[in-house]
Amino acid sequence: MKEKIVLIGNPNVGKSVIFALLTGRYVVVSNYPGTTVEVTTGKANFMPQDSEVVDSPGVNSLIPQSEDERVARDILLEEGPKRIVHVIDAKNLPKSLLLAVQIIETGLPVTLCLNMYDEARQRDVSIDIERLSEILDTDCANTVATEKVGIQKLIKNIARSKASGFRINYGRDIEDAVEKISSIFPVFPISKRAVCLMLLAGDTGMREHLKEKGLEGNKLNEIDTIVSGLKSRAAKPISFLINTIRRNSINRISDSVYRHTAGTFQSALEGIGRLSMSPVFGFPILLCVLYLVYQFVGVFGAGISVNFLEERIFGHYIVPWAEAAIGVILPFDIARDLLIGQYGLISMGLTYSVAIILPIVGTFFIAFGILEDSGYLPRLSIMLNRIFKKVGLNGRAVLPMVLGLGCDTMATLVTRTLDTNKERTIATLLLALGIPCSAQLGVIFGMLSGISVKGTFILFGVIISQMILVGYVASKILPGERSDFIIEIPPIRIPKISNVIIKTLMRIKWFLKEAVPLFMLGTFILFISDKTGILLIIEKAASPVVTGLLSLPSKASEAFIIGFLRRDFGAAGLYQLQRAGELSGIQVVVSLVVITLFVPCIANFFVMIKERGLKTALAMVAFIFPFAVIVGAVLNFILRGVGVRL
Repeated sequence: MKEKIVLIGNPNVGKSVIFALLTGRYVVVSNYPGTTVEVTTGKANFMPQDSEVVDSPGVNSLIPQSEDERVARDILLEEGPKRIVHVIDAKNLPKSLLLAVQIIETGLPVTLCLNMYDEARQRDVSIDIERLSEILDTDCANTVATEKVGIQKLIKNIARSKASGFRINYGRDIEDAVEKISSIFPVFPISKRAVCLMLLAGDTGMREHLKEKGLEGNKLNEIDTIVSGLKSRAAKPISFLINTIRRNSINRISDSVYRHTAGTFQSALEGIGRLSMSPVFGFPILLCVLYLVYQFVGVFGAGISVNFLEERIFGHYIVPWAEAAIGVILPFDIARDLLIGQYGLISMGLTYSVAIILPIVGTFFIAFGILEDSGYLPRLSIMLNRIFKKVGLNGRAVLPMVLGLGCDTMATLVTRTLDTNKERTIATLLLALGIPCSAQLGVIFGMLSGISVKGTFILFGVIISQMILVGYVASKILPGERSDFIIEIPPIRIPKISNVIIKTLMRIKWFLKEAVPLFMLGTFILFISDKTGILLIIEKAASPVVTGLLSLPSKASEAFIIGFLRRDFGAAGLYQLQRAGELSGIQVVVSLVVITLFVPCIANFFVMIKERGLKTALAMVAFIFPFAVIVGAVLNFILRGVGVRL
């Protein structure tokens, strides 16, 4: 039987980096049975051949409050030998000790990995590792996973890990109940004491595990009698008493091994972190962040960088050279049109994807990486939790929504982290409806830079208000409840440039690999449609809507049609119309509202089918398409009727 080395830890402690270092390249990602939670496994490259490493979901406790925590607990309850590696954020040791104590109580061999030790030192955090190891009776290794520091020591500790003798005394009444219940229990992969404490601390799912172990009704009733008797004698809830005793023990441990003397700079960062979650200062800070992103992506990326690549590199060199070479090598009109014509693979497909979209995507990925590594995004989720409640979600939904600004397809998969089917359905709908992907958002910033600031507020005001409206109505129509909001808040930190660069390069690599071929495919479809006359037929059919209701030029039809393949490709078509002087300020805002509140790209549509089912995905698309047109038409009517100048 394979021995499992299970990585457990709070969210954002670097488990995935540790996992990569322990396994190398060969990993498998699959859903945990009966859930939508993904679990990553890989062959341990430092243990016997039949050993594997399991990267469990990030958790805050072994008493489940979410599907992720249920999965982590169930992994421990599985049959088979295990070793536990508890990955801890060293600079936040006191918080991690609660989970450490619960893991130690399972009786499984355990080693502690105090990761991000470099950040702890930078924040003037000192930890007496030898004393911590002595108190908890388990080996500890301080690591900096991103730099492979301390990994060899961690590997040695894993190989010799053992069950800890550390024990907390929960008082006579609780200890007597634990002893009585343990005598009734069958054999478990973890200690009976840990199972009893989970049961007494309020783990309602533990009864199902007891039934699976063959515990009969009479014995379950006997356990219920013991628990009821304990509750009747206790002045407070048993779960509260257990957690209080644990906290007191953890505080004593922390006081003896952990010291934190924040310097002036770190204190200033922590102050900014608190202000960013404030209902008073949080939104002004968010506006400042958005303004800086707009300047970097919209002005530098979509303005200076695009002009340089499109006009200098492609306009003066690549397209003319390609035209000259094709004239010699392929002197056929159809070949010339296919490669460098109006809908040519080079003149349009390559130019759009590399000269226009790539610099916008690149600058957005840099900005997103900085926000990601700084610790700002979890604080944003706390600040927006109250708004998300209005649409049947909570602050945890900020994660897929923010990831949607990178890629809606990836973000739709991440909706799995939401606890209820209702929340996952609403989040999927809102992602498909109004969250532009990074490339599309970059093009939007580029187009907005050519009109007044008023247009920017109108665009985002309309999109956000419609998302709130649709989310609110969906929350009332769809059955189900909203889950509780629990999130890990990492410290505010100065992002490492090297990490941001690595993430940006990986995301650009993904864009070049996944998106550019679709740009070429979209261009080819336009070419065929143009040559066969299909494009003209579609333009005429769409003319009453595009030129009538939306007051846009007929060529905008191409952007909306091709936007189904790639929304950013459709946005790029609108961008070209604006640069050619064919779109006024009002037309820019109306067209961007429609292309944003539009049918998701085909890749996201397929993922919607996979995650929510064909019937639900088709229902969403059937709603989104006419809704986007109606909102655009109403906005067009209002702006022109009021005489707004943009």
